[in-house]
Amino acid sequence: MKFRYAMVCSSNQNRSMEAHSLLKRHGFDVSSYGTGAHVKLPGPSLREPNVYDFGTPYKQMFDDLRRKDPELSFSYKRNGILPMLKRNSGVKLAPQRWQDNAADGSFSVVFTFEEKVFDMVLEDLHNRDHVLLKSVLVINLEVKDNHEEAAVGGQLTLELCQKIEAVESWEDSIDEIITAFEAKHRRKLVYSISFY
Repeated sequence: MKFRYAMVCSSNQNRSMEAHSLLKRHGFDVSSYGTGAHVKLPGPSLREPNVYDFGTPYKQMFDDLRRKDPELSFSYKRNGILPMLKRNSGVKLAPQRWQDNAADGSFSVVFTFEEKVFDMVLEDLHNRDHVLLKSVLVINLEVKDNHEEAAVGGQLTLELCQKIEAVESWEDSIDEIITAFEAKHRRKLVYSISFY
């Protein structure tokens, strides 16, 4: 593969990890991140999420949720949280924060899955030192944060990455790729170019 890809959502749990897992299985050079202050997973109620620090291993979150009240543990399994964490632990050790990823090097293409995250990634890139003067394409594909939509979003992301990978230079072809994708899937994409 020619390009390095980053998948970014809020908590590096569902949407970014679904895309990361799928692209990794297809041989892409891919990483994933979250932009939130903490990793949040559903809890006993909307007002009581389970909150973890970035860097907490997915397996530790899995074990923590399984140890909780048996009724809650069943609920986490039924709503897909435990299977998601199990998938995640098979892809990488722990969720990582986008704003702390400078040591990971530069990416050619960054996908985000909600507008707020797109804005945060662009702001972070804008505030970094631009020493490499290397362009990076940032694309937002709006995906609802549920397991079904994350699976669809992962497939759409894979398709877009395959189209980008097939061209000599994304800089020369991105407008056509985006226009064709939007016409085919009737989904609006937002994209911008930033620099490292």
